[in-house]
Amino acid sequence: MNSQGFTLFETRYGQCGIAWGARGIVGVQLPESDAAATRARMRKRFPLLRERVPPPDVQAAMARITHLLTGGIDDLADVGLDWHGVSEFQRRVYELARRIPPGETRTYGDMAVQLGDKGLARAVGQALGLNPFAPVVPCHRVLAAGGKPGGFSAHGGAHVKLRMLAVEGAEAVAINSGSAPLFSREALRQP
Repeated sequence: MNSQGFTLFETRYGQCGIAWGARGIVGVQLPESDAAATRARMRKRFPLLRERVPPPDVQAAMARITHLLTGGIDDLADVGLDWHGVSEFQRRVYELARRIPPGETRTYGDMAVQLGDKGLARAVGQALGLNPFAPVVPCHRVLAAGGKPGGFSAHGGAHVKLRMLAVEGAEAVAINSGSAPLFSREALRQP
């Protein structure tokens, strides 16, 4: 039984990584510049795990992540995550983010208000910047105020965030109400 390990899998954006343990998924890695860089990142993040063939539940999660990244509708909300090492605040942020449906967005401020304190917007952004489970925890669906993309810690930064939103069918968001949209859905649907 492969009760723990990691593997890489192909998506429209390149090789993603996924790591698992006995209590669920311990981490997901969006693609780096190439498969070797993604593998190196996984080895750095999970030095005690060996690369191996994933068990069926992890294979199912990989298929669903791949489907989501090609424009399929799946909120991944029932994918089991191992919360060990995640602070209570981060877990609250991640659970809230998991309730954002594909194709929809919220702001860091919206999330802070839902957590009970509008002053937590910066802390929400910091927690999402540390998200070990993207896109299972869809931090790409959380934007800065005024329709700005905000940060995104995956390789490619905010451009990848916007491409992921476009693939999900999110509507173009205008900066400063009235200027050009952040992205064109048609242009960004291309891999």
